[in-house]
Amino acid sequence: MKILVADLEGVFLPEIWINVAIKTGIEELKLTTRDISDYDVLMTKRLSILKENNLKIQDIKNVIATLDPLDGALDTLNWIREKSQIIILSDTFEEFAKPLMAKLNFPTLLCHNLTIDDQGNINDYNLRIESQKKEAVKALKGLNYHVTAFGDSYNDVDMIKQANQGFFFKPPDSVITDFPDIPVTQNYQELKNMITSLLDE
Repeated sequence: MKILVADLEGVFLPEIWINVAIKTGIEELKLTTRDISDYDVLMTKRLSILKENNLKIQDIKNVIATLDPLDGALDTLNWIREKSQIIILSDTFEEFAKPLMAKLNFPTLLCHNLTIDDQGNINDYNLRIESQKKEAVKALKGLNYHVTAFGDSYNDVDMIKQANQGFFFKPPDSVITDFPDIPVTQNYQELKNMITSLLDE
């Protein structure tokens, strides 16, 4: 019994925070888990920037409404779902991802959520559990699934290492350098080839 788990942003969707940064002109919001491996440090910084610039949830939703899946992402995800079950494990938030899931034909998504006040201020973020991606893989293995994991960033490493097998998809050079033992795919065709070979094992 095999199942796939995958990251969302950078794999099937563009990085939401980077697009918010481009729209608002706030360079610091371009930082992602590709740049800062400690998620709490990253999110604390992001929330502080939002507060300083009086950005609210609707401002971010307005940016999200303009986004589409990465070129080829939907076809690839549809292809995967014909071959195997897949669960998306993401450190994004339900409030961000929900409108984008329709554009990916509603795959199963496990992520976090936000604390938002009546004025639309994002006051805090709420992790489902610590190390959600790793713990989800561990739970699936406990259900006797053989798990294949893939993602693009530092926050995917524990998930990939916890899985029975895993690989990177278009990671930055720094991630490749820091984790040279993890295989790398650089485009959707290479991803399909890798999945095919792993499912056939």
